[in-house]
Amino acid sequence: MSGNRSSLVSSRRRMLQQVSAGFGGIALAGLLSQQSSSGSDGDSKAAGKTHHLAKAKHVIFCYMSGGVSHVDSFDPKPKLKELHGKSMPVDIERTQFNNNGNIMASPFKFQPWGESGIEISDIFPKLGTEADELAVIRSLTSPVNEHAQGNFLMHSGFPFMGHPTAGAWCSYGLGTANENLPAYVVLQSGGAVPPHGGVALFSNGFLPAQHQGSILKADKEEAIRNIRGTDGLRAQQRRLDLARVLDNQFLETASDDPQVEAAIANFETAFRMQTAVPELCDIRDETAETKQLYGLDSQDADLASYGRQCLLARRLVQRGVRFIELSCLTRGIGAGGAANPWDQHSQLEQGHRAMATQVDQPIAALIKDLRRCGLLDETLIVWAGEFGRTPFSQGSNGRDHNPFGFSSWLCGGGVKGGTIHGATDELGYHAVQDKCEIYDVWATVLHQLGIDHERLTYRHGGRDFRLTDVHGNVLQNLLA
Repeated sequence: MSGNRSSLVSSRRRMLQQVSAGFGGIALAGLLSQQSSSGSDGDSKAAGKTHHLAKAKHVIFCYMSGGVSHVDSFDPKPKLKELHGKSMPVDIERTQFNNNGNIMASPFKFQPWGESGIEISDIFPKLGTEADELAVIRSLTSPVNEHAQGNFLMHSGFPFMGHPTAGAWCSYGLGTANENLPAYVVLQSGGAVPPHGGVALFSNGFLPAQHQGSILKADKEEAIRNIRGTDGLRAQQRRLDLARVLDNQFLETASDDPQVEAAIANFETAFRMQTAVPELCDIRDETAETKQLYGLDSQDADLASYGRQCLLARRLVQRGVRFIELSCLTRGIGAGGAANPWDQHSQLEQGHRAMATQVDQPIAALIKDLRRCGLLDETLIVWAGEFGRTPFSQGSNGRDHNPFGFSSWLCGGGVKGGTIHGATDELGYHAVQDKCEIYDVWATVLHQLGIDHERLTYRHGGRDFRLTDVHGNVLQNLLA
């Protein structure tokens, strides 16, 4: 049996070698069989037009997987210090682990920053210097209280897999500004892994395949596996030309199937990326001052690694990439695992301080660098996690999940810096003023990109879907 199997594999290899560039057509057929399950009945091309004057051209999504504690970062609550160690004066909603203790004061100090006087925790001293660029949302809510559901909701507007994520929608709505790179890139480094939910969090869902996120390993010699050809670009170009002829012939027989068009577009982009990606990741032309700004010279390996992601994010913006997502690295403190490093159910002080150290300098550097390059006004930075954390302890020194009121912020891209939207109650438990949802955040992001979130739709399964589902209002008070 094993001999027959070896013979079969060998025969298949000889056949593929003989057809050479025809392999593209074979791969295309396989890809189509996988994509057919999506049942997509929309157009393969990006909507490719704006509905009003755009303020931004690019989005950088700094995703803080695991659930950052708002009452320890961007939402100061002096009442917690006053009532520290006492029982909650209001009913406690069921939590993820239901191991609820008493009120716990923040172990961090808050202070006002900049002319706006926005109060920010001392775990973000570098970001504090950029307070006048931040539009802080203190009244974000979520209907879910579990990591995977929260991650899917934050990325796609739905708490389960199968739907296009925000990056895919931006790619579909605007198209690419650089045919040599994907419109949607996810950066990873230092062993970072996708949050709970996996690579489906970067999915194109039922949108055409060219709108899925492309994962780029920022600190690897090969940022994308097999990105370097083994026999030269000229030989590959000849094979690609032949594959294009064969694929176009197949496309004619498939009656201009949009998924065939998407597959061809992906193959061609992959070829062009063999030159564009190595050039993107080669940062030798960056000045020593710039590298130091991002912390690439830091003895803290995770800080330096996240700093490289932030630097590459700026370089991707310069090359026209529409949507870039950055990935946190795990610290393994307080039950926070590789997929959710901000998840401190215990040892919150140590865990949050370590995670903040990892991202504080690099993100502040990204804001500064974009501004000095003249790119901050056209680049919208979104900072968020899937939920916040409770004002009372879990065990002795951790906090459980809290979806009832937490913080996020926007920066650049035409938003009004030095502003605050909404508020939680005096304990930081529930949003009580200008309550909003992730739909409102994405509606605002799309608005700044020149897109009406209610008009960016895709027909699938007989229904028009959109990133904001049937919800969402633009947060007008945050716009400049």
